[in-house]
Amino acid sequence: MTLKLHHLRPAPGAKKAKTRKGRGEASKGKTAGRGGKGTRARNTVRAGFEGGQLPLVMRLPKLRGFKNPARIEYQAVNVSTINALFPKGGDVTVADLIAKGAVRDSLPVKVLGNGEIAVKVSVTAHAFSASAIEKISAAGGSTATLQVLIGLLNEGED
Repeated sequence: MTLKLHHLRPAPGAKKAKTRKGRGEASKGKTAGRGGKGTRARNTVRAGFEGGQLPLVMRLPKLRGFKNPARIEYQAVNVSTINALFPKGGDVTVADLIAKGAVRDSLPVKVLGNGEIAVKVSVTAHAFSASAIEKISAAGGSTATLQVLIGLLNEGED
């Protein structure tokens, strides 16, 4: 006799009958796994329902955008300002810009490319825009980037 598809049967105990709730006391009868009394025993309650209390969804404010906690705020200095403050050129550091009153000591400095620069300067700052690097190098100068210390910057913010 050859083995045919209709001869195949699952192993004993491999198939278990589904529990039929609420079909007599023998198996999950009466309350059918819902416990005794109460709203959830009698009918369904929608997700997020808190029994009449103002739901969490309504207590929280609407999400309007996103504030990046790791955002670094820079002080902007344009190449035209560097050109005006340092007409002879030379080395320009953050300390020099603070001494001339172009920036304050509190935030890191970013050099932006607004305006023109005609003198050869070697600028050291925390960040540079692409146009600022292009204009400073076109005038024969160079740029050096300082590392921003994030831990020191966020001390004053509460």
